[in-house]
Amino acid sequence: MSSNSKPDAGFYRTVLREMFNAAIAAAQPALVLPQHLPSKPKGRTIVVGGGKASAAMARALEENWPHELSGCIVTRDGHEVACNRIEVLSASHPVPDERSVTAGKRMLELVSGLTEDDLVIALISGGGSSLLSVPAEGLTLDDKQAVTRALLRSGAAISEMNIVRKQLSAIKGGKLAEAAYPARVVTLLISDVPGDDPSAIASGPTIPDTSTPAKALEILERYGITEPVSVIRHLQAAKESSGRAPSNADNAHTIIARPQASLEAAARVAEEHGITPVILGDALEGESRDLARELAEIARRTKATGETAAPPCALISGGETTVTVRGNGRGGRNVEFLLALAVELNGLEETYAIAGDTDGVDGAEEVAGAVIAPDTLTRAQEIGIDPRAFLENNDGHTFFERLGDQVVTGPTLTNVNDFRCIIVGGSGQPL
Repeated sequence: MSSNSKPDAGFYRTVLREMFNAAIAAAQPALVLPQHLPSKPKGRTIVVGGGKASAAMARALEENWPHELSGCIVTRDGHEVACNRIEVLSASHPVPDERSVTAGKRMLELVSGLTEDDLVIALISGGGSSLLSVPAEGLTLDDKQAVTRALLRSGAAISEMNIVRKQLSAIKGGKLAEAAYPARVVTLLISDVPGDDPSAIASGPTIPDTSTPAKALEILERYGITEPVSVIRHLQAAKESSGRAPSNADNAHTIIARPQASLEAAARVAEEHGITPVILGDALEGESRDLARELAEIARRTKATGETAAPPCALISGGETTVTVRGNGRGGRNVEFLLALAVELNGLEETYAIAGDTDGVDGAEEVAGAVIAPDTLTRAQEIGIDPRAFLENNDGHTFFERLGDQVVTGPTLTNVNDFRCIIVGGSGQPL
């Protein structure tokens, strides 16, 4: 764009989409996995794992591992990638199904009976909590499904959900690594959790658990979840973990892709277009609507005074918000955030935003997210839809579908949580 011409809506929309694409590309397994492979063991190499990126991770491993290799991973429906030596299973997300249980049991079976000469490579990414689901003794899949649905509707943070999941599981919270003893376990992780806590990614099937049944009970009580009764009784009867099965001191884990790196990749795109990037953080949490209010205020102040950075600038953030479901619409945390942001900004001039999940799925919809512009509310009014009514019904996907502003990527085969960017235009000179 000429330095003497004023950027139009198409320019800003293009930049936002390029930034989102760059964030996704920076976390592709084929790019980030090869440099983190362990050395060849004396014995066998077994691959296990789960998550939305696990199939792509498995293929990257196969392509860069010239030695003997076998195993099995599980990914979300639609995220499968063909592999030659590693079996690829699929299961349900975000609520586990019978295939999730089958996959979890298959992993436990694969790592049993190994020796200290053997190596287990665990490929773990976000989404694995529901894809690897073996109920603890005395519980059923129905019990776990009911708790998962209740937590998803409650507005609980992902870290809280994972604490509960670990306490109800026979594979999460390090139990998969315990089953592999005395083999060495090397875990390669793609982080989708605020703070990159390895024990929280897919509820840490190969990472020692520091949570307790008491903490899980506290979380359920906080959100008013009292059923199934079998779950409450299980947690009440469970003693806090103190005598775990033996684990191999040589076990190791490496986070090969982080949300921060993806935000930095997006920031470089903004700079290339003459827009100053400001990374607000890679671990922003809270209710989607509350975060929208906070970021809208930052955008307004930036537009008026250049407080954060002189416009044009890009306010970039990651992390995972929550939505307390009160309506019955087609919602997701990113479209909820954007719809609330549009209402808060109320048509602020030269201000555009994108929000999307880097796995390509916002909530249960096969849509990554959406974009908003200064004319979002005006265009909604012109076609007779009320953004506030859609927000109250948690119906962000329908709203943006009607406007034609959805961002659809298809399965991206990675997952480093949500990406958000607000571009505040101004008197600067974008390239």
